[in-house]
Amino acid sequence: MKKYLLTLLFIGFYSLTFAQEQYWQQSVSYDIDVALNDKTNTLKGAEKVVYKNNSPTTLDFIWFHIWPNAYKQESTALFQQLKNDTARVKKLEKYTFGSIDGLNFKVNGVKAQTEAHSNPQYIDIIKVKLNTPLKPGESVTITTDFNVKLPSYFSRSGFADGEFMVCQWYPKPAVFDKSGWHEFPYLDMGEFYADYADFKVNITLPSDYIVGATGTLQNTDELAAYKSLGAKNVKNRTGKPSLYTPKKGKATKTLSYVMNNVPDFAWFADKNFVIQYDTAKLASKTVDVFTYYHNKEKSLWVNSVDYAKDAVKRYSGWIGEYEYPVVQVVEGPANNASGGMEYPTITLITSPDASVERLDGVITHEVGHNWFMSMLGSNERMHTWLDEGLNSYFQFRYEAEKYKSNSIFGDAIPENIRALPVQQFQNALYNAMLNIPMQSPIETPAADFASSDEYGLISYVKAALWLHILESEVGREKMDKAFQDYFSKWKNKHPQPEDLKAAFEASLGLNLDGYFNLLNKQGGFAE
Repeated sequence: MKKYLLTLLFIGFYSLTFAQEQYWQQSVSYDIDVALNDKTNTLKGAEKVVYKNNSPTTLDFIWFHIWPNAYKQESTALFQQLKNDTARVKKLEKYTFGSIDGLNFKVNGVKAQTEAHSNPQYIDIIKVKLNTPLKPGESVTITTDFNVKLPSYFSRSGFADGEFMVCQWYPKPAVFDKSGWHEFPYLDMGEFYADYADFKVNITLPSDYIVGATGTLQNTDELAAYKSLGAKNVKNRTGKPSLYTPKKGKATKTLSYVMNNVPDFAWFADKNFVIQYDTAKLASKTVDVFTYYHNKEKSLWVNSVDYAKDAVKRYSGWIGEYEYPVVQVVEGPANNASGGMEYPTITLITSPDASVERLDGVITHEVGHNWFMSMLGSNERMHTWLDEGLNSYFQFRYEAEKYKSNSIFGDAIPENIRALPVQQFQNALYNAMLNIPMQSPIETPAADFASSDEYGLISYVKAALWLHILESEVGREKMDKAFQDYFSKWKNKHPQPEDLKAAFEASLGLNLDGYFNLLNKQGGFAE
């Protein structure tokens, strides 16, 4: 009997080990050179992509996202979604198109054949055929030039009021994972899923622009200028800010950025940014913290660097330490139906007229996506809640502890509720959320929500409420430990819902089948 049990234990251990060894993800690296023409609102670029096939499957092609084409014409999936959403159709009252062209893909130096997607709405996806099959363990080098016409700013990427938001801008391989290819189109309501990659990006633009970008700036003189000005502006928050002055005699400059093991790269540029700079001291490192905001009187952004620092420190304590060397926050133009948009190490905030509590909350939410988007690279398009819901759960705690506020209820919270201790305050708000009509299941793909209002309500609020239900059962200390274990196991990987479940069950010592079945529940949890 003992021998039989040992055999079963061995088989179980072997199966577990084998299952763990079966996990794989593709490896990608980019070398990109891009130049901004601020007169024509265009980019001219070239990239080299080294793609390593870590999968057990031989690949004959690679799908590429060429997302600027989503802005090209009104028949794209992006425009169709916006037109059918009453909450966001206002974005199309006035706009200019964008596009990408000049593509000339080569595979290992040889011209490659390409093929359009079979869906005519998906002109922002292209199949690059490989000249020879890419076997498991092999790498291929793909190069292409590209020209981008930036749209006016109405959905993440574009230009407005002298500011450039350069997002979803370069040809990018789609994710190939255990479920196959994920070659979905760009959407306004619905985010992304990308392979972890190493980036080296050179940006050439007029010398009077200030730039914030993913990663670390390699130009030591430019970096020193940003830090010096930023530190002065932190010390002098009420007076006239110290502003950037470009070097004389140079019409353009080239700024170089490096960032490894992140799923995306974005950059932002404006001539009139005020810079703030400080550092956040964590357990094992010191992180550079920059904010860039518009130069206007009585700006709420004078304390923005503090909000970013506080977010990094608190999330690091709750979930796991921030692993990047820099965090940055950029003030963007106003954008209906959006408070901001996150990218690795940098985020854009598009609610510039918020209250102090609201601004701090939205900065914290977007900085928090460095955990739930970047360091934990879930498929945001299929499982929106793994990103937005988990992040909102921690944002709500941040707002409660710091302000006795909540971004969902705003000024509608009664004073007697605000007077409660923090934990009771949060319990009261979550109890109120139980009464909000929320029909769709949490586990709904982004593209399947009927409207952006429903998308936001389910992906953010209902998912955070779902997490609070478990916290109410096991306690906050065990809940934090479960998140920390999940983060430790899946950092820099692509976790699926079943991986969160397994991590929570192992940490809590519970069978959570019934609890995770709630992800598929129609209607509210009180019903």
